[in-house]
Amino acid sequence: MKLQHGMKAAVLAAGLAAFAGGAQAKTFVYCSEGSPEGFDPALYTSGTTFDASSKNVFNRLVEFERGTTKTVPGVAESWDISDDGLEYTFHLRPGVKFHTTDDFTPTRELNADDVIFSFERQLDPENPYHQYVEGASWEYFNGMSMPDLIKSIEKVDDMTVKFVLNRPEAPMIANLAMDFASIQSKEYADQLAKDGNVQQLNQKPVGSGPFQFVAYQPDAVIRYKANPDYWAGKAPIDDLVFAITTDQSVRLQKLKAGECMLDPYPNPADLDEIKSTDGLDLKQQEGLNVGYLAYNTKVAPFDDPKVRKALNMAFNKEAILDAVFQGAGKVAVAPIPPTMWSYNADLKDDPYDPDAAKKMLEEAGVTDLSMKIWAMPVQRPYNPNARRMAELMQADLAKIGVKAEIVSYEWGEYLERSKAEDRDGAVLLGWTGDNGDPDNFLAVLLGCDAVGGSNRAQWCYEPFNDLIQKAKVVSDQDERTKLYEEAQVVFKEQAPWATIAHSLVSEAMSDKVENYKIDPFGGHIFYGVDIAD
Repeated sequence: MKLQHGMKAAVLAAGLAAFAGGAQAKTFVYCSEGSPEGFDPALYTSGTTFDASSKNVFNRLVEFERGTTKTVPGVAESWDISDDGLEYTFHLRPGVKFHTTDDFTPTRELNADDVIFSFERQLDPENPYHQYVEGASWEYFNGMSMPDLIKSIEKVDDMTVKFVLNRPEAPMIANLAMDFASIQSKEYADQLAKDGNVQQLNQKPVGSGPFQFVAYQPDAVIRYKANPDYWAGKAPIDDLVFAITTDQSVRLQKLKAGECMLDPYPNPADLDEIKSTDGLDLKQQEGLNVGYLAYNTKVAPFDDPKVRKALNMAFNKEAILDAVFQGAGKVAVAPIPPTMWSYNADLKDDPYDPDAAKKMLEEAGVTDLSMKIWAMPVQRPYNPNARRMAELMQADLAKIGVKAEIVSYEWGEYLERSKAEDRDGAVLLGWTGDNGDPDNFLAVLLGCDAVGGSNRAQWCYEPFNDLIQKAKVVSDQDERTKLYEEAQVVFKEQAPWATIAHSLVSEAMSDKVENYKIDPFGGHIFYGVDIAD
C-alpha cells in the first residue's frame, strides 16, 4: 500500500511540474476528495463526478448564477414559454465553440443538433448512445420522470429548439440548469461512433465550458486547461488540476504546505485550526443538503414501516451529531432541509427511545435481526465521516438486540451497488440540492420513477408519489407548498429513511484564492476564480 501511495504521489508531482513549466501561468490545484465515476454527467448523480465534468467542462441551455440559485441564460440566450406551459422554445447563443482536442476538431459551432442529441440519447431507447455505457440508467433523467414528461424535442431551425411536454412542469427551467442537462457535441459523438469508440464520450469529454479536459490518471490527477475561446471570456486561471486525495488529513496537510489551494470537506474537528492558521481562509454557509440512512424497503423485514420506525427510534441522533459534525450540523427531521421553501416545520421527529424500539420490533415479530450498514468511503457535505457514523449506529442498534455489520466499497462501486433493488443492507448517503426546488429532493430521491436509481430506499408508495406528481404540474407556489408539506407527513409516517443531519458547508482554501463562491448545490466551480499574485 505504501508503494502504491508513493507511486501516485510521484505521478501527481510529475503532472504538477508539467504545468509549472509555463511562464507565469496561473495554475489552480484543487484537492478533490475522490475519483469521478466517468466524465459524462448525464450518467451519474455524484457531486464528485459533476465537479470533474459538468461544473467546469460543459454548459447547459440555462445556468445557475455562480453562488446563487438564480437561473440565467447559458448556451440559450433566451427562451419563450407557451401560455399553457407545454412548449419551451430556446434561442441558442451564436458563437459557442466546442473544445478542440488532440482527438477532435469541431467543424461548426454549437447548434440545435447538439441540444437534441444530448437529450434524445437519454429519452430514446433506440438511440445508439442510449446504452453506450454498460448498465447506463440515466438516473437523473428517469428519476425526474423526464421520459413521461417530454413529448418531443423539435428543431425549429439551426439555432432554435422547442421542447414539447405532455403536462406542465413547474420546475422545468431550473431542471434544465442541472448537470444531467449538459450539452454534448453531436459531431464528436458521431465521430466516435464512426471510429467504433463510443466509450470515449465518457472518458475524454468535449464540452463548450470554461475548462477543457487534458488528461486523467485514475485515482491520482485530472488536468484541465482554460478554454481560450470560451463564449463568456477566458477564465482568469490558465490551468486547473484536480489532485485526487481521499484522506482528509492529507488534504489539509497539502493545503498548509501550499500543494493545493482548496480543500472541499475539512473535518469539523479541524475548523478552529484552519481559522487560526496564517495563509488559510475558511468559508462557511448553511447547506442545501440532507444526510440519511436509506433502508431497502423491498427486502424483508425492512418492507414493514413499523420495523423501519422502530429502528429509527434506536438512533441517538444528538450523540451522532455531536461526534460526527461537532457543531457543524443539525438534526434532520424531514427529507428536505429547513432552508428549502415548503419545508414542513410542524413535522415531528421519531423520538430516541431504545426501549420502545425494542418493543416495536417484538410486536412486528422481528427477533435476532442482523443487517448491514453501508458506510461511504468519502467525505461529503452531508456526512463528514460515514465510518464513524456507522459505528455509532451499530452501537445503538446493539442496544435493542440488532446486530449490524458495517460494509463499504470504493466510491464509484458504492454508488452503483447501492442502486440494486435487491441490495442487502441500509445505505448511508445524502443529497445536496441541484436546482433549489423541493421536487429535486422528493421526486428524485423518493419518487417511484427513481426506484433502481437515485431512490436508494427502493420505495414506491403511491399516496406519496401522487402528491409529488401533482405538485409538479401546479404553478402556484402556495399550492405546491401544501402538497409538499403533506408529502413530508406521509414520508415520516412510512419512514423509508432514517433522516440524520443537515450540515453547515465548510471549505478551506489558501488566502491567495480570489472570488471563490460556495455553490449552494454543493459543486465546485472554478470559472471566475483567480489567484492573487
